[in-house]
Amino acid sequence: METDRQVRNLIGDVKSGSFKPVYLLMGEEPYYPELLCQAIIDNCLQDWEKDFNELICYGADVDADAVITAARRFPMMAERQLVVVREAQSMKTLEELALYCQKPLDSTVLVILLHGASADKRKALYKSVLKSGVIVESLPLRDYEAEQWVSAYYQERGLSIHPEAVRLLVEAAGTDLGKIAVETDKLLKNLPEGVKEITPEDIEQNVGISRQFSVFELTKALSYKDAPKAVKVATHIGEAPRFFMPMAVSALFLHFNRILKYNALIQAGKGNDSAAKAKVLGGNPYFFKEYDAAVRNYPLPRCMHVISLLSDYDFKGKGGETGEATPGELLVELVTKILNI
Repeated sequence: METDRQVRNLIGDVKSGSFKPVYLLMGEEPYYPELLCQAIIDNCLQDWEKDFNELICYGADVDADAVITAARRFPMMAERQLVVVREAQSMKTLEELALYCQKPLDSTVLVILLHGASADKRKALYKSVLKSGVIVESLPLRDYEAEQWVSAYYQERGLSIHPEAVRLLVEAAGTDLGKIAVETDKLLKNLPEGVKEITPEDIEQNVGISRQFSVFELTKALSYKDAPKAVKVATHIGEAPRFFMPMAVSALFLHFNRILKYNALIQAGKGNDSAAKAKVLGGNPYFFKEYDAAVRNYPLPRCMHVISLLSDYDFKGKGGETGEATPGELLVELVTKILNI
């Protein structure tokens, strides 16, 4: 991810003592803006310098005049001062910060952190920071990128994680990077010292998801057309208190979209191209055997039929024409129809 590289480089800069006068940190996915903001707070000042040279405030409690006044002060007995505005999207006068950002002081580090929101790129604040400082825009992770992100995240920590464990973690946390990080911290605290490989059992025991009755097991059963197992897993998933039909349909769509692309790859004569295959199927050769079975069970016409079914049930899962059926019953109905295609 481009944002990941940008933030890692910026964190390296601040750890080495190199700061920009203004940081505008924004985007729907708050993980990277929060990560960089904390790195700046941790490295900008020595502990003994913070009493007089650090101001951390919240957008709902300040206006632009107060922030600009603070930013224009000179540091006391320190090389620089730090002004952080958290949840800056709550500031009614946010755009007025552009006045300061056009000519920021070199001795002030101003961090404008928008939580789950973005500044208007057409307006003065964005344009002025673009010239005088750094902008980080963190976009949501796409579903198909999540597994690769998790593998890389664990690798950075000197750990390997089993492909099935990756899928279980993604099923539990989705594409919420902050949640993945929290679950990982919790997991690592509970594992014996010296563990270097994370197994599916580790995820089950520490993250609180049942491997036996997961969407991951459902897609696997559908790939092999194991009808008894698929219906059993779908029934159990649908009975869960927090079951949400659109999320289940989304996971099934991701799975069958990969099968569809794999069909197209085979038709193009590239079914044995490992690199092309990895790109289409999510990057991990561990699952190639499953998808080889899936593409035999769902050739192109059948796969297109499944995609059409998923579209119908996505509509139903969001409240459209369900009759008396519960969301759990809808899932079992959908799975049964897929098995009979």
